[in-house]
Amino acid sequence: MYHILCIVGIVRCSDSSRGNWCQQLAAVYFVYAVLLYNNILRTRVVRRDTTKLNQGTLANYQSLSLIKHRSSLIEGTHHHGQRPAINSQTTSSNSHQISCVMMKFALVSLATVASAANAEYFNEVKVMSGHKKRKHVVSPLPHTYLLQEDIPENWNWDNVDGKSYLTKHLNQHIPHYCGSCWAHGAISALADRIKIARQGQGHDINLSIQWVLNCGSETAGSCHGGYHTGVYELIQQYGYIPFDTCQPYLACSAESQEGFCPQIDTQCSKVNTCRTCSGFSDSGGNCVELDYFPNATVAEYGEIEYSFLESWESVAQKIRSEIYARGPVACTINADPLRDYEGGILDDDEASTSTNHIVSIVGFGKDDETGKDYWIIRNSWGEYWGEMGFARVAAGKNMLGMEANVAWATPGTYTVENVPCSEDGTVCGGEAQTHSGKTVRTFVGEEYVDPSVKFLAKKVAETNAKLAARTQS
Repeated sequence: MYHILCIVGIVRCSDSSRGNWCQQLAAVYFVYAVLLYNNILRTRVVRRDTTKLNQGTLANYQSLSLIKHRSSLIEGTHHHGQRPAINSQTTSSNSHQISCVMMKFALVSLATVASAANAEYFNEVKVMSGHKKRKHVVSPLPHTYLLQEDIPENWNWDNVDGKSYLTKHLNQHIPHYCGSCWAHGAISALADRIKIARQGQGHDINLSIQWVLNCGSETAGSCHGGYHTGVYELIQQYGYIPFDTCQPYLACSAESQEGFCPQIDTQCSKVNTCRTCSGFSDSGGNCVELDYFPNATVAEYGEIEYSFLESWESVAQKIRSEIYARGPVACTINADPLRDYEGGILDDDEASTSTNHIVSIVGFGKDDETGKDYWIIRNSWGEYWGEMGFARVAAGKNMLGMEANVAWATPGTYTVENVPCSEDGTVCGGEAQTHSGKTVRTFVGEEYVDPSVKFLAKKVAETNAKLAARTQS
């Protein structure tokens, strides 16, 4: 039984994609299995009917194999507070000594593994129980209608002919720590796509990440982790996401105990969807919800799909098609090598592909000197980090696990003219002069047109032109 548990542990943790801590744990399992096997060889002379371990020892071995009572084991005691011992009537003294050595070795190793695990970046990738609908796809996907020659070798939405189509940077960790990378990556990619659809015209439309934290605990996530497609499902469920002037980023969710979070209300409510405050409280002012507020919607969303038979370069080409045709995407990534990143193309084949963070990919390219393909990622750690908040990571090889779970979303509609409200938020409506008289102002929105319409129309025109040329010849 014991060696079976050890083998299971080795197999489950030997895969590099499960993280460095798990690989260290696999080593512990392996050495423990060797010691256990050696112990079994030494005790084979004992009669079969007298070699059963007592219940306390069995519980202890199960604890070691399954890592169920780590804290009590590190203290060297069983979870009942009593150190179990080998039954002297059923085993030899040598067996007892070897078992003690095995115990001590395993305890020290477990402490080392626990320390290594704690040193890694907090895992902010978490699929919530309420996230049921992982995709909603209607339009044709870019990789189905774009050829490889249609896609340039270098493309960066932060610099298209000298113009940036990206919305503002944020630092998820201020005013205090919050594991909301999943919301930053998903929302920045969506807002960037709105800016792209508007051809960079007008003021930026920045969407409220704080509203996602307020209302997305069941579907999207919290300061303790979440998932990119959960954000898009949340927006579809509510039918909107407010602009960030409704709910600026506070780095708080309902369960967070960081900074001032315990003292403020971040429950999902009307006032925590869009609010304004009329004045200082000691002068009679108060904060009220707004019934009308600028917002955006999500039309479609999903993840880049692929088969296990596909090469990572094939998957990368699908991702490039999506980015080039429709804009930035969000992806999971291993953040451990990124923490001390100082620039250049990050290319480390020894790095784990087990992911714990989410960023957006805003472009791609090929290095002139090395010929390496790379992604341009936008992080949510502020512009003091990396290359002004960006990083370049090797592409086409699932570096840091970033090509395995890539999400995209297309906007539905977004407000370009608001319903005017008074400064204190108590009166909304307003009137507008039209050719037939005055009418109450309502929202004026723009509707997103999927780029596939343009690309497919271009393909049809090219095909028709070729057919016409053949007919004439």
